[in-house]
Amino acid sequence: QVHLVESGGGLVQAGGSLRLSCAASGKIVRIDSTDWYRHLPGKQREAVAAISEGCARTYAYSVMDRFIISRDNAENTVYLQMSDLKPEDTAVYYCHAQGIQYLTRSRGPFDSWGQGTQVTVSS
Repeated sequence: QVHLVESGGGLVQAGGSLRLSCAASGKIVRIDSTDWYRHLPGKQREAVAAISEGCARTYAYSVMDRFIISRDNAENTVYLQMSDLKPEDTAVYYCHAQGIQYLTRSRGPFDSWGQGTQVTVSS
């Protein structure tokens, strides 16, 4: 099993910044992609940003130019730097990763989610 733990959420005023972290642990061979999603109150889950093993990045239009996703391969950690936060960014943010893990006698894919971290932006 590969476990993901998010951290860095909290309460911030509009215009402020937060940095979320997603740390992966377990018998990891490699992490192919890591995504950040968010679940806004009363709405469906929304993809926010993604980064591949080769550091190709994609962003939702709503966060482009305000959020930056990055990864530290040595630490198996992905970051989401959020700037110029707006009240509409208030949500629970989830980390999701896919890749390859060591099994007992072989290797196999993993698809893991973190527990989520709350981000609240006050106006």
